[in-house]
Amino acid sequence: MVEQLSEDERADALDELDEWDYDEGRDAISRSFTFADFSEAFAFMTRVALLAEKADHHPEWSNVWNRVDIVLTTHDAGGLSARDVAMAEAIDSLVD
Repeated sequence: MVEQLSEDERADALDELDEWDYDEGRDAISRSFTFADFSEAFAFMTRVALLAEKADHHPEWSNVWNRVDIVLTTHDAGGLSARDVAMAEAIDSLVD
C-alpha cells in the first residue's frame, strides 16, 4: 500500500515542485502546460503516457488544443504520495 505524505514531507515536496499548484481540498498537485500547437501537446501527452505506464501511476488530465492540464494524487493513499512527487519530477524533466 502506498502511504500518503505527512505534512512535513508534503511541504518539502511542494518546495521542490515550484511549477505545480497544491489543491488542499483534494490533497493533489496540478500543473498546466502550453505548447505551440495541438501536435506538440499530443506528443507531450504521449511521452507522459509512457512514463505513467512504466511507473504504473496514471495522471488525471485533459487536453484542449495546445494546453495540457495534469492533476496528480494517489487515490489508494487518499491523497498526495511519493509516487505523485516522482511523477511530477519525471514530467518536469520532459519540458524543463
